Amino acid sequence: MRILLVLLFFLALAAFGYWMLNSPPLIQPASELKAVGKATAFKFTLDDRSGLRQVRLWWEQGGKTFPVDERDLGGARHYQGEEVLGPSRQKELQEGAARLWMEAVDAAWIPKKQVAKWDVNVRPRPPRLSVLSGQHYVNQGGCEMVVYQVSNDAVWSGVRVGQHAFAGYPMPGGEAGAHFALFAFPYDEPVGTVPRVVARDEAGNEAVAGFWYKLFPKAFRRRDINLADAFLQKVVPDILSHTNEIQDQNDLLKNFLAINGRLRAINSAAIAALGAKTEKRFLWSETFAQLGNSQVEAQFADHRTYFYQGRQVDQQDHLGFDLATTQHAPVEAANRGRVIFADYLGIYGNTIVIDHGYGLQTLYGHLNNFKVKPGDMVEKKQIIAESDSSGLAEGDHLHFSMLLDGQQVAATEWWDQHWIHDRLLLKFPNQQLPGAM
Repeated sequence: MRILLVLLFFLALAAFGYWMLNSPPLIQPASELKAVGKATAFKFTLDDRSGLRQVRLWWEQGGKTFPVDERDLGGARHYQGEEVLGPSRQKELQEGAARLWMEAVDAAWIPKKQVAKWDVNVRPRPPRLSVLSGQHYVNQGGCEMVVYQVSNDAVWSGVRVGQHAFAGYPMPGGEAGAHFALFAFPYDEPVGTVPRVVARDEAGNEAVAGFWYKLFPKAFRRRDINLADAFLQKVVPDILSHTNEIQDQNDLLKNFLAINGRLRAINSAAIAALGAKTEKRFLWSETFAQLGNSQVEAQFADHRTYFYQGRQVDQQDHLGFDLATTQHAPVEAANRGRVIFADYLGIYGNTIVIDHGYGLQTLYGHLNNFKVKPGDMVEKKQIIAESDSSGLAEGDHLHFSMLLDGQQVAATEWWDQHWIHDRLLLKFPNQQLPGAM
């Protein structure tokens, strides 16, 4: 009998020790929860090495509690959950402060539980939004500007065109809540796409407003490119030596196709990411300058079909303008701005990107050298480099692109004084760029 009691004692001690060593479930929200809107998705994960038995969520507001959900988890060690929170699902939930509770229970012999709580702001209504500007004329592949009024509870506002978003900013010198947004209608966006002004609050509620616009569709040029071995031997080894994203396949054509396709896409993503590195002020004034005495060799959004030894091998769109003058021609900044990139960039070779404020940037590719560095302020027509044929270029020329929030757009508009006056300046106070140097 004494041996049995001792055995039971040690079994109980072992069970207690296991219970003590086994930590309660781990609760991890996918993102910080500060506010919920009318219907906000809340994602979370649960982990416990002894298995998960149950999870329960409930609200506490105004001295009352009411349930959200309760789930049996069947002993899983890892669980990814999602709940839709807000007055559209939990009818008792009111606008204002509330607390969300979550309790997770493990599947141990002696269960342990973990409790988490989040103090949130319930916001079932979207920001207030209204469009102030009247007529908007936009070219496919080109830009426009809309002026609108938005309430101060919006954490982001701007224009959405299909899957593309263009940020808006407070109007310098404007009334409270007045904003403006430069936006583009991307060259490859279907002509039936309708641009909208959008405002979003911290709870994810969105207000959407339409505005009057007229789109001018464009038929972009199509060109055939015949690939010669001499060209491939010139560009492929050089680009491969500068990139880690493309591996040498010991085949000149396969390497070119990887560069022309996959590396081109990688470079485009890097350029788009640079759009976030913009100052919230105007750094430019007047028109943007085209490279002096240059001839246009390739236009914006040329659709190129590539042939090798008589057969079609690829198709790509050329974004930007190829401008040629003389060998190693001085390359001037198209307008005043700050250099944010000066390095080798895949198909563009030696490349400089200049920020002009509010998401507007210029790109200069196929350069020979750099006469500026990131962080430098440059003036309009200041020499920043010399032209060359670095990257995916057959001969010496400048690849020039205008960018808006990382989206490449037609440069011809920004070279046109009348377009800048009619589409932009007329919508600003005193018909000039506020604060431009």
